[in-house]
Amino acid sequence: MTKLYTMRRSLLLAAIMSLAAVVPVAPATDLLPLQTSPIRQFQPGSAESRFGSLEFVGGFQFSSSDSRLGGVSAIRFRPNGRDFVAVQDTGEWLTGSIERDAGGRLARFSSLSISAMQDTRGRKPSKSDIDAEGLALQPGRLIVSYERRHRIDAYPDPGYAKARPQSVEMVIPRGELRANGGIETLVSSPKDGPLEGALVAVAERSIDGDGNLFAAVLSGARKGVFKVARQDPWAVTDGAFLPDGDLLLLERRFSYLKGVGMRLRRIETSSIKPGALVDGEVLIEADMGGEIDNMEGVDVLIENGETRIILVSDDNRSFLQRNVMLEFRLVD
Repeated sequence: MTKLYTMRRSLLLAAIMSLAAVVPVAPATDLLPLQTSPIRQFQPGSAESRFGSLEFVGGFQFSSSDSRLGGVSAIRFRPNGRDFVAVQDTGEWLTGSIERDAGGRLARFSSLSISAMQDTRGRKPSKSDIDAEGLALQPGRLIVSYERRHRIDAYPDPGYAKARPQSVEMVIPRGELRANGGIETLVSSPKDGPLEGALVAVAERSIDGDGNLFAAVLSGARKGVFKVARQDPWAVTDGAFLPDGDLLLLERRFSYLKGVGMRLRRIETSSIKPGALVDGEVLIEADMGGEIDNMEGVDVLIENGETRIILVSDDNRSFLQRNVMLEFRLVD
């Protein structure tokens, strides 16, 4: 009897272990321990706050003893202007909220949580399969663009952290996308603008025969491929729409001699249509004389009736780099 009981128990345990190996388990969402320090001047040692068409408001540097934090590639704020969702290029969701000081300046995160993204099988895939770069918010869903294994996936919102994604048409031909230079920017256009709420995608370094970047409107009357004028050595890392409907593109450059640089370029949305080549004015350009790092994410908020631009960096999980969040006020 004992032998029969032991055998049955062993078989049951083996069956449970076998099921555990094939049944996806919902990923845990963990609160991250954080260390932050304020950034009060964009150029250390200088009281200057005006840079191009922008005025520096404030920011902070952040880190965690949890090694999973790092590689932030895109950020989107909720309509309340406080809560946000971000993605990391190592395949994690970040969910958090910002706090402001008595003067209305960015001060810290009031919370920041992390959870692993899932693939269509309900598992966390390898790094090469889940290099998340772009993020867009639309009612009822979050949409993410990926490099290396190029694709755009949609997740239900709420519930994205535990959900399997659904595929979204890229419009840009897959064969035109470079391995590590694919769709870096994914942004939802204003519903009351000329693009009528359509998603817009822009490649980082995937260029046509004339050296211009591939881009696309993914739905609606203006659905189709257009191009963004590329100005070497700049590469597009993210984008956001301004209240007037224009598209703001965040760009980065890097060289071992000059280090990193960043700039913001404003594109008139009226010029975006199938077959068009678009370009625009540069609102700000900064180098390592400013409190920047590898700036990868941008979003636009309205705070006290003012247009605010939030920037976030990707530290590449390197001890030589930093995670920073910066805020500017659009002046012109």
